[in-house]
Amino acid sequence: MCGLVALIAQQQDLSHRASVLQEMLSRIAHRGPDGDGVHHVPGQALFGHRRLAVIDIEHGAQPMCSQDGRYTLVYNGEIYNYIELSRELEQEGVVLSTSSDTEVLLQLLIRRGSDVLHDLNGMFSFVFHDRKENWWLAARDHFGIKPLYYAQTGSELVFASEIKAVLAHPDILPSRDERSLQQYLALQFCLDDRTLFKGIRKVRPGHYLVGRGSQIEQDVSYWDTNYQVDHYHTEAWFEDELRSLLQDSIRLQMRSDVPVGAYLSGGIDSSLVSALASQHLDKPMPLFHGRFAEGPQYDESDYARVLAEYAGGRYHEVVPTAAEFVDQLPKLIYALDEPLAGPGLFPQFAASRLAAEHVTVVLGGQGGDEIFGGYARYLVGYLEQALKGAILGTQEEGKHLVTLESIVPNLAVLKEYTPLLRQFWSRGIFEDMDARYFHLIDRSQGIGHLLHPDFKDRFDRDELFADFQAIFNDPDTQSYINKMTHFDQKTLLPALLQIEDRVSMAVSIESRVPLLDRRIVDLVTRMPPALKFQGGRTKHILKKTIRGLLPDEILNRKDKMGFPVPLKEWMQGGVVRDFVTDTLLSRRSIERGIFSEQALRGMIEHQGVGGRQLWGALSLEIWHQQFIDA
Repeated sequence: MCGLVALIAQQQDLSHRASVLQEMLSRIAHRGPDGDGVHHVPGQALFGHRRLAVIDIEHGAQPMCSQDGRYTLVYNGEIYNYIELSRELEQEGVVLSTSSDTEVLLQLLIRRGSDVLHDLNGMFSFVFHDRKENWWLAARDHFGIKPLYYAQTGSELVFASEIKAVLAHPDILPSRDERSLQQYLALQFCLDDRTLFKGIRKVRPGHYLVGRGSQIEQDVSYWDTNYQVDHYHTEAWFEDELRSLLQDSIRLQMRSDVPVGAYLSGGIDSSLVSALASQHLDKPMPLFHGRFAEGPQYDESDYARVLAEYAGGRYHEVVPTAAEFVDQLPKLIYALDEPLAGPGLFPQFAASRLAAEHVTVVLGGQGGDEIFGGYARYLVGYLEQALKGAILGTQEEGKHLVTLESIVPNLAVLKEYTPLLRQFWSRGIFEDMDARYFHLIDRSQGIGHLLHPDFKDRFDRDELFADFQAIFNDPDTQSYINKMTHFDQKTLLPALLQIEDRVSMAVSIESRVPLLDRRIVDLVTRMPPALKFQGGRTKHILKKTIRGLLPDEILNRKDKMGFPVPLKEWMQGGVVRDFVTDTLLSRRSIERGIFSEQALRGMIEHQGVGGRQLWGALSLEIWHQQFIDA
């Protein structure tokens, strides 16, 4: 795990940018406390790197160049199957001078170019440069686990692992992108390759860019989800294959020359990762859990302790406080580069900080909900699907995946989602799939009363819905569950992974996510939808596959919390209420013209009713202070 920067130009001396490169590196020093390096290709490029040493600690420094000096690589992440790939290189007569995955990747790129991306199992982003042609390749892993941003100036192309490093370039000034802002207000993340910064883009997951000098010539998708359903194999075969891949993914991701631990929330995904990973150590695995002391509705530690005892792990716990929330939130928004997702960012950071006291690599369960259909809103969507089919006799998916008879026993999980159901049903029913799912995830209606009238008039919901449709309707599938999970894999998941990356890198540890193995996702997307969501049972195939690998009280629980933060309790008085009031009702906040002062006062007076609304407004204002005002 590391941080990279690169400046590429067309026949232009960049030696005067050496200090700029150093400033860019300094802004991501937290990503690599174990070393730094720079490399200058005269008349073409400057490369910089910060290293967190995990594999081959003594070697593998970057930027790494080929022996003849023609090729340069700066790379962030881990290639988990680097040992197997190194054996292929050795069979081709390549003599490797290190045991690092960086050298393996460099040699593969020299020989295979972009084709090597199909062979990689890992999390990665990199820039690879050929000085003979001033040609370059910039790529990002299949799911967007590792970040890579870029921007073009008049004569230079700038790459970096974090936006704050891009902004260190004197020709790139921070300004807000209005279309991206609307996406954030509706979804709490930006779609496609957009960021909240005008002119700064991200390489999309599963994509690579190629170009010469400062010009981008192609943006290529090298991998995407495949929904061509495999009707040949049986359910038992899929279960056996999935179990084997889960175990092999853990085996590969346990490769490390430094200590490894795991996050443990008490839910199925992190418990599965922790249990399987513990089998690879001959001593108790460090397991890290966070909870709040404000009440049982914010405390899953009983489940986490059950798993820790079951797996023979060494349990560590952190209890974040309101005072820490106030102290850390501005730093966290700065670490993120953009406001994203929900307040679970804060306890996630607290768990990462705890883990950093004990290990350098930590495994997590991120991705399970998006791959296996774990969100309750999928059940909400299918509740209407079942009603529509029963009343109108429609067959949108051919044979209905979920019938009224099969879905009723599983509706208890929606008890805590009554407000969502009330909002959903109030907007009209029996619309097309895309409109229905958009209603489920669109938060702009919920915050409409908070928006300033002038800003609300400029809010283009038709454009927003069109942006949504382009992604939702893209996959070649008629399955509603496939369309929903596909959208979340392409949008929500990268946003959650951005948080995963930043909160771990902020404390200089490497976070790995074994469920996001390309082989696992390829298997699940080819499954008949009924195996994944049979009878409206979330994560049906996963739960069936891993029965016996986890304690029943974890596998059968229906009260997973998702790391809620006690904002409502904290807003009743004290440091959080004071902090929120001072931030949202400041002169600068009101003058931005995004939110209505009267509506903000009303929200605060009602003790933070609508935690997501409060979080969205608060983190957006802090982002303005950290990046735009500064």
